[in-house]
Amino acid sequence: MFAVLKTGGKQYKVQSGDVLRVEKLAAEAGETVQFNEILMLDGQVGAPIVDGAAVQATVIDQIKGDKVIHFVKRRRKHGSQRTKGHRQQLTLLRVTEILASGGAETGVKAAIGAGSVAGAPVAEPKAAKAPKAAEAAAPSAGDDLKKLPGVGPAMEKKLHEAGVTRFAQIAAWTDEQVAAMDTRLGLKGKIVNDGWVALAKDLAGKA
Repeated sequence: MFAVLKTGGKQYKVQSGDVLRVEKLAAEAGETVQFNEILMLDGQVGAPIVDGAAVQATVIDQIKGDKVIHFVKRRRKHGSQRTKGHRQQLTLLRVTEILASGGAETGVKAAIGAGSVAGAPVAEPKAAKAPKAAEAAAPSAGDDLKKLPGVGPAMEKKLHEAGVTRFAQIAAWTDEQVAAMDTRLGLKGKIVNDGWVALAKDLAGKA
């Protein structure tokens, strides 16, 4: 009896006693694993797999394939070249049994790729993050600096990052502080031209 199984995106035709190399499985040497994706069993073709069929195999060892050299050379402009080597991780198996039916009831560990989602450890759930809508609804400390000429949400954010949150702070700026803030925020004289300091004094009194 022979079977055609699928694992790691490849198909293998096997018989009992065959030794084969497949892409690395999440299993240790000596373990028995079971392949459940059987595409063909003797003359029976699956649709797409043969119901109840399975192939069991014993893991002999985890090995590496032959080294493959990958060389890339680019001739355009300055030119570059790179050489990379790769050895594929493989699992060496010996087929022990081919089951025509009852594969789902054997209880043998399924052959799962070491890099698959199913074989990966389950990550701890992250703490739930507060919805952005709730964050936006939270009251922000400070005055509404957008009342100043030319100040939108982006400029208000820059002012907050510079530690300016209230009109009283702006009203107390000296000429040196105005020049320093103008340079820091790249306002090109907007603070003086738009009269921020005088308007901030008025707004601070109304707050």
